[in-house]
Amino acid sequence: MKWLVDEIAYAPSRKGCLVQSLLKRYLFCLVLEKKGSPTMEALRAVIVGTGGIARSHVNALRQAGSQVDLVAGMDIDADRASAFCEQHEIPRSYTDLDKMLRREEPQLVHIATPPGTHCELTVAALEAGAWVLCEKPLCASLAEMDRIEEAEARTGNYCSSVFQWRFGSGGQHLKQLINSGALGKPMVCVNLTTWFRTHEYYAVPWRGKWATELGGCSMGHGIHSMDFMLYQLGEWQEIRAMMGTLDRHIEVEDVSMASVRFANGAMASVTNSVLSPREVSYLRFDFQKATIELTHLYSYQNQDWQYSAVPGVSAEELNSWRQLPENVASSHAAQLQAMLASYAKNERPPVSGPDVRGTIDFLASLYKSAITGQPVTRGSITPDDPFYHAMNGQA
Repeated sequence: MKWLVDEIAYAPSRKGCLVQSLLKRYLFCLVLEKKGSPTMEALRAVIVGTGGIARSHVNALRQAGSQVDLVAGMDIDADRASAFCEQHEIPRSYTDLDKMLRREEPQLVHIATPPGTHCELTVAALEAGAWVLCEKPLCASLAEMDRIEEAEARTGNYCSSVFQWRFGSGGQHLKQLINSGALGKPMVCVNLTTWFRTHEYYAVPWRGKWATELGGCSMGHGIHSMDFMLYQLGEWQEIRAMMGTLDRHIEVEDVSMASVRFANGAMASVTNSVLSPREVSYLRFDFQKATIELTHLYSYQNQDWQYSAVPGVSAEELNSWRQLPENVASSHAAQLQAMLASYAKNERPPVSGPDVRGTIDFLASLYKSAITGQPVTRGSITPDDPFYHAMNGQA
């Protein structure tokens, strides 16, 4: 158990829940060694929140098969929790988080609640000894990101934010091509999240408010495509943004637009909208040698990608770019598989810690630029800045 020794030696100041978490994983690995099998025992999993998005988490857990055992669901609405658990054949339902964590001792907690609750629930689950897969947006601010990272360091557990677009086979293939340099340097990106949400959609009490939804179409809708853009193109350098509330009767924005310059010199235009009757999610990446396009709505497949080459590129080279691996949809299930693999190796999972902080920083910078009318550079929002503590700068 070299990793256990290394972990303790690396962080002698961590106590309490860290020791508890490490001992749990030590016993878990000891059982595997005695069995002589590389297959993980089923992790005990629970779901917090039983609204619409929770179904995607249940489906992901079911697709994981024997790797996980979904033992409980929790919601503050007792009837909804009970009905959800009955519908999905989940053994036990709860209305109290602490009670569920204490009784069930989960190793994996899925958080599918309204955004304003994510940070508190995540920290509680980490402190209870579990890893966390939390819906987007992970938290309200860079200050809340600090809290989550501090809890990770203190407990030895990890929290991953749901950004499932990173994990589809088409996205993974493009990332590999970019890293290999096969397409030449990236130059231009067009990023459209043009969706449609009705007035009735915003009648749900927590939606459309800074305190509970944490932001508008940028934070709750375009966040997927913007994170995917950042994942593919790397560190950004500067953002200039504007936003407005043009039609919906809400506090937050229903449209936002931004121009972004990346550290590698590439430039991007970003449009986020919940006012667009013909809905589409569209990403176009222009490289020196090719244009790569992705057209879909909420989840993509291999068939949703299009590759075009500049004159002079051979048919053989173009066809090699088009050879995508076996189709994996961009789904919660694909991200969960990556997280389970990390758990088995006791490695930080993708889209956690520094890997997701960059997206939170980007969002804070977009809002600051839109509200102040000034360009914002990466890393310039520090703890003495009001936008460090709230996306609208009004903590």
